[in-house]
Amino acid sequence: MLPDDWTTWKDRVDLGSYDDRWAAMAAAGENPHGEADLVTALLDRGPVLDGGCGTGRVGIELDRRGIEVVGVDPDPDMIAAARAKAPHLRWEHCGIEDLDLDDRFGMVVLAGNVVPYATDRAGLLAGCARHLRPGGLLLAGFTLRPGWPAPGDVDAWCAAAGLDAVRRWSAWDRAPWAEGSGYAVTLHARPGA
Repeated sequence: MLPDDWTTWKDRVDLGSYDDRWAAMAAAGENPHGEADLVTALLDRGPVLDGGCGTGRVGIELDRRGIEVVGVDPDPDMIAAARAKAPHLRWEHCGIEDLDLDDRFGMVVLAGNVVPYATDRAGLLAGCARHLRPGGLLLAGFTLRPGWPAPGDVDAWCAAAGLDAVRRWSAWDRAPWAEGSGYAVTLHARPGA
């Protein structure tokens, strides 16, 4: 089930032109792949689970960099768009809270407000933890706004799922964390090696 916040957002978005934002960034000389850059910098070894993968932007870029990736999203239109752009990749139509893969991942990445848009946020993060191998990392980035989770909420849900807090930044480019930031990127780890 998708939350009302998600439905409201999606009703305003044209999926046909959704990726134009990142193409415009690249054309302007800006880097549209901050999430993939950070995953690449932190990842010891793959594969990577791209949770809430949307139209596949992050997963496709990780694949381009030679990183094995599986994308998962509960929205059928988003998964269909990802499959159309990269049919050679593995795309799962499911919410992570309900996901039950045999695979274990070196990292789960949640880019683009996956945590706030989840109806079962604790279940989402528990599903991420379930799919990490020992020593695996959970990297989540999300906007901070009233009514949405705060970084401390994510820390608590991750702790309940058996993950340890490692680091927090204000952006995907590893800008230092500061209270009052409008965005948070959190890094958690599953204990073990």
